[in-house]
This record gives sequence, C-alpha cells and structure tokens, in this order.
Amino acid sequence: MGFFTEFKEFAVKGNVMDLAVGVIIGAAFGKIVDSIVNDLIMPLVGKVVGGLDFSNYYLALAGQDPTLPLLEAKKIGAVFAYGNFLTVALNFVILAFIIFLMIKQINRLKKEAPAAPAATPEEVVLLREIRDSLKK
Repeated sequence: MGFFTEFKEFAVKGNVMDLAVGVIIGAAFGKIVDSIVNDLIMPLVGKVVGGLDFSNYYLALAGQDPTLPLLEAKKIGAVFAYGNFLTVALNFVILAFIIFLMIKQINRLKKEAPAAPAATPEEVVLLREIRDSLKK
C-alpha cells in the first residue's frame, strides 16, 4: 500500500475528522471566550477593584519605569507580566466552566439505551417449540 493511500485512509477515518472539527470549533470558541473575558469581565473586575487594568500589571525586571504600559516595558527588557497571567487564568476557568456546562447538558439530553433483553434459557425455547408443534 502506498504512503499516500495509507495516509488517505487514516485521514478520512471518522475519529480524525471529528477531532479536526472539534479543534476548529474549539479555536473559534476560544476567541469568543477571550473576547468575553477581555472586553466584558475584566473591565468589570477592574471597576470593582478600583478601576485597575490587569493587562498592564507587571514587575519590571530590566529597570523599566513602572508607569510604562506593558508593551513599552517589554520593548525595553524582560518583565514579569502577572496581569496577563491573571487574565489568561480567568479565561481558562471560564472556558472550563462553559465546557463543563455543555458536557453536562449533552449528557442530560442523551437518552439511555434500553437494556438488552435477557437471553431466553434454552429449556424455555425448547418448550415453546414443542408447544408450537403440538398446536399444529
């Protein structure tokens, strides 16, 4: 079997295609969650804690002026950007919670498959056959 034929068989298997669709949807969903965190939640959290913008919180490691915005401080040298970490960590928690809710809802909507009927004992099958033959 040729390399490309083997690769084609691998690529068109259901699991690979499902994974590809999941990755694409996950990337798009991640952008939505990023927007929710950065544009909706973090400004509210900043307002609650006194108008602070977490994205510009950092510790200067190269002697930068602490009043510089994060991007300018990064141009000068290394920074410990813990504000971005807080934003990303909150982003992860929200994403994990939403995925948990989705999986919980999907599991709730799935109907349990009916239990397979128990196999009829061989004696009962034989007795039924005898009964049916006597009826004739």
